[in-house]
Amino acid sequence: MELDHVHPQFRQAVKRFPRLPLHNRLMLRLLNGLMRFAPHPSPGADVTVTERRLDNAWVRIYIPDAEHCGAALLWIHGGGLVIGNPKVNDRDCGAYARELGLVVVSVGYRLAPRHPFPAAIDDCFEAWRWLQGAAGELDIDPARVVVSGQSAGGGLAAALVQRIRDSGGVQPAGQALLSPMLDDRTAARRELDAIDHRVWNNRNNRAGWSFYLGQPAGAPEVPPYAVPARREDLSGLPPTWIGIGDIDLFHDESRRYAERLRAAGVPCEFETVPMAPHAFEMAVDAPLTLAYFEANHRFLSAVLDI
Repeated sequence: MELDHVHPQFRQAVKRFPRLPLHNRLMLRLLNGLMRFAPHPSPGADVTVTERRLDNAWVRIYIPDAEHCGAALLWIHGGGLVIGNPKVNDRDCGAYARELGLVVVSVGYRLAPRHPFPAAIDDCFEAWRWLQGAAGELDIDPARVVVSGQSAGGGLAAALVQRIRDSGGVQPAGQALLSPMLDDRTAARRELDAIDHRVWNNRNNRAGWSFYLGQPAGAPEVPPYAVPARREDLSGLPPTWIGIGDIDLFHDESRRYAERLRAAGVPCEFETVPMAPHAFEMAVDAPLTLAYFEANHRFLSAVLDI
């Protein structure tokens, strides 16, 4: 994809983003090693950050120093199911805590290919159950929690709310999916390789899904909660916000998921950013990025009654 397809507000950030061969296992190990020690944007002032180790997952907790609103956000980071950790979203999680008065719990989950499905979704479910059990300690209402995530984290968030629905008990107040990775069948469409989407292309997408599923992307059958877009019954899921750029590889699968949610009776807002590639949010001061997060914050404020 040529740079002139990208909105001018995002071009400089996209131009600096390296094109990485994430189908290479050695590259994945190197990247994850570097990411553990690389500096990340700070969560900012007026937010206290702590960590807690669970049985398999770990969580990074952001609490505003000012009095919080009694609601929480369970956040799941991206990275194609194969790279990343909660620290990569320190700035975003800090902003949610500071600007909306939320307690934010970001999930550190196990990554493929070393830990294929169901490791990541099991870890996210473990973090959800921990958050529910720690509601008193965190001084939050367990019914005022939104599940959210970006990219692969958005896909895991979608799968998590499906699993929570089937498990019963307290349900999320909503789900907010940012540029979510929802459907492995996109990765099986080889004609998309030639487009070479910016930041996250279909070759990396195929590698991420295949490593996670332990089988080729687009195979006839997948286990429950492995691929959220493959679930037939979407009824009973919480109010949803999906935001994505219109030149993102995941745009069409996200739009179809939004349409299916609405058809199942689930309130769903679908926010599209023009000429925006995957991870356009790295252009943090771009007017389109700021408007995007304003829409996201409005949804969170509404479903959490802030």
